[in-house]
Amino acid sequence: MKRRVLFLGSIPPLRDQPVVVALWATRRARVKHISAALPTGKRLQQMQRPNVKYTYARLRLSIAILTACFAHPTSAVTLQTVLQTTLEKNPAIQEAKSGLEQAAGQRLVLRSIVWPNVELGVPAGIQGGHRAGESGIKGFALGRGFFTQTLFNAGVPPSLRRGDIEVLLAQQQLNVAVVEQLHAVRLAFYTALYTRSLESIREEQRRRLRENVATQKNRYEAGLANRSAFASATVQASELDPQIESAHRWYLDAQLKLAEAMAIDPAKASLPEPEGELQLVPMRVDLDSETAAALQRRADLKLARLFVRAANEDQRIIAADYYPAALGNVTGNYIPVSGIHRAGSTSKTQDFLSSEIIERAGYTWHVIDNGEVGGAVLKARSAKEINELTCRKLEANIRRELARIANDLQTTEVRERSLATASAAAEESAHVVQQNLAEGLVSPLEYRVTQNASLETSSGLLDATYQHNLAVAEWDRATGRYFQFSADTARSR
Repeated sequence: MKRRVLFLGSIPPLRDQPVVVALWATRRARVKHISAALPTGKRLQQMQRPNVKYTYARLRLSIAILTACFAHPTSAVTLQTVLQTTLEKNPAIQEAKSGLEQAAGQRLVLRSIVWPNVELGVPAGIQGGHRAGESGIKGFALGRGFFTQTLFNAGVPPSLRRGDIEVLLAQQQLNVAVVEQLHAVRLAFYTALYTRSLESIREEQRRRLRENVATQKNRYEAGLANRSAFASATVQASELDPQIESAHRWYLDAQLKLAEAMAIDPAKASLPEPEGELQLVPMRVDLDSETAAALQRRADLKLARLFVRAANEDQRIIAADYYPAALGNVTGNYIPVSGIHRAGSTSKTQDFLSSEIIERAGYTWHVIDNGEVGGAVLKARSAKEINELTCRKLEANIRRELARIANDLQTTEVRERSLATASAAAEESAHVVQQNLAEGLVSPLEYRVTQNASLETSSGLLDATYQHNLAVAEWDRATGRYFQFSADTARSR
């Protein structure tokens, strides 16, 4: 018989460990059986010889089992890891970051009104024909330059401010995208933990019901119970199958949302497994101070206020057409060869004689616009008023929103405490009834009622914890605390 050596790398996953241990026990049993069948002298000789290889294989197997017991799945992720990965790789956040570059370009366009405009040209060609004192064909080339500078324009100050606001708008839009994506992935993380725990509770309940099925089957075969009790237990156990499948599908949906937010391709990598369990931590809030802080911290409020400022500057830029605009212009001509005719000249006295520089200043004033400027100003004013109303509405809703969330926090805490007591009592009652049912002291209906009550209270306790965690996440969003999450995560890394 060939001897097999079990290496550390060949240890199967944790779920296959009972098979490994069983094989090990079977092999030891076979060795003992063969040893017992040997003659006494040979058996004593084998007992005196230390089996080093056998001991070494046992030691490596023990180490491998301990390593598998304490190993964590490679795809397990914590909440902080999920938030940090979302902040770095989320497609919506990356798109908002690219908007910063676009805003910087728009800022340059708006500020270009204050900078001078310089143009250079080198006309060249040939001229021919017959004119007094001239004959033949001549080539020519000259240099021309134009320098234009705005001297006065009522739209310059608002254009400069509007360019700065454009960059601020892009930054706050990025902040809003960050808050939305971090909040969504946090809710998905809590949902994954909740559905996984819910599936575990229902599977544990189904295990108990299947034990009852086996008990009722044995009692029926022994003639201690009728067939209806066995059928009722079977139906009750099968009722949990669709609920478990529903919880599992819900868990997979939450995993897909996590993968989408973290920019993980399910075809190339495994879905993230959330690490930990839902816990309820009591929370006490100060509504007045949190409302004042939220008015200063919330990114959507800052964005709404910037939209009001941007609409105000847009109105001023449009209204600048009511006022005159003054420009300064300098034109220069460089002629390396004399005798070049000016276009439209009728005699040599009008031709270019040498290089020249001409300075000019002029202004334009749109006196009558037939309502073009006035209509644009009214349209911009309407947009500004709409933005102001939206901003005031957001500010007014903050206290009401925080009050609602604070009430949800308090309600879920009270509900969790009451359900914790009820769940313990229902669990104990279900255990007692299960023992009595195995002895035939209670009816299957009573067992069914107690098991349903135990499942309902356990699920309700888990739901209360889940709703409390959702309320905490909503509180952090409503008070503008998500940037603290990203900062803490960056420091921890």
